Amino acid sequence: MRLAGRVAWVTGSAQGLGEAIAKRLAAEGCRGLTLSDIQPEKLERVAQGIQQAYPECKVLPLFCDVRSEAQVAETVQRTVETFGRLDILVANAGVIHAAELTEMTLEQWQWQIDVNLTGYFLCAREAAKVMKTQGSGVIIQINSKSGLKGSYKNGAYAASKFGGIGLTQSIAMDLAPYGIRVNAICPGNLFESPMWQESLFEQYARKWGIPQEAVQRYYEAQVPLGRGCTYEDVCNLLVFLASDEASYITGEAYRVAGGQL
Repeated sequence: MRLAGRVAWVTGSAQGLGEAIAKRLAAEGCRGLTLSDIQPEKLERVAQGIQQAYPECKVLPLFCDVRSEAQVAETVQRTVETFGRLDILVANAGVIHAAELTEMTLEQWQWQIDVNLTGYFLCAREAAKVMKTQGSGVIIQINSKSGLKGSYKNGAYAASKFGGIGLTQSIAMDLAPYGIRVNAICPGNLFESPMWQESLFEQYARKWGIPQEAVQRYYEAQVPLGRGCTYEDVCNLLVFLASDEASYITGEAYRVAGGQL
């Protein structure tokens, strides 16, 4: 219950890491959760599951494409109307498409920049407007190890994530006078996530020219701790950064990558 009484907004929370984060925030005592995504049926399922498991936590599921300025602003407005405040933003929504530079289309490039970087900017900006009036708040971006080191045939994704760390550091300085802390978490390979299961295993098999069933072993071999990243690994750090225990930490990008970098 390290986040008792807080109100949080998690983007990209209809599945995968976003769903795991939402459940953990409820377990840690949040009294209000806004969950947003572009998959309404999955989002409603997640919201109902959390509401049943944690009846003391009110859940507000909202359709929101983080690329839409109007939808982001409306999501924050609905959150404040429902819960009266906003204490924590977890900017989790993200996309990826692996391709070598000369094979990357402008549309594929722009899609990743728009969701991963511009979407983060829009969500942070609107959340900060509320947090500034409160004199407190926490913004956490789910970044990637690819935000700290260039990624082979992943230039657009890496660029969007490098940009996210620059944005995190910059707005941390902008918002520090208002008692708002801003940090990023850079997970390693989340093999259990839908992004890996439905896309990356196939994409990376082509990228490296290896069988799809060998992709996980290939990446695990690069990790000193010998395994992939789990949702719990990320959530453990996220709860700490969102809590008062991290009151002197802002503008940082934390690796959760088993020593890979």
